[in-house]
Amino acid sequence: MIIHPFVTEKATTQAEANNTLQFIVNVNDTKNEIKKEIESLYKVKVYSVNTMMTPKGLKKAIVMFEEPNTAAELASRLGLF
Repeated sequence: MIIHPFVTEKATTQAEANNTLQFIVNVNDTKNEIKKEIESLYKVKVYSVNTMMTPKGLKKAIVMFEEPNTAAELASRLGLF
């Protein structure tokens, strides 16, 4: 389950440079579950998902998209920047 997008200055730079967005997700979600949920919610193709635990105990998913500029377009649709 996606809790919310994770927006920082670094995340914004990576969205433009690497076609990635970051999300805070449920701690128990797997990479495949995150990929399927992103694809079904936003109707985009996900290339890969990397996850990490934050120092606050939250799980962060870094999602890379297949199509160029998908991250910037999706961020714009979500009102992130």
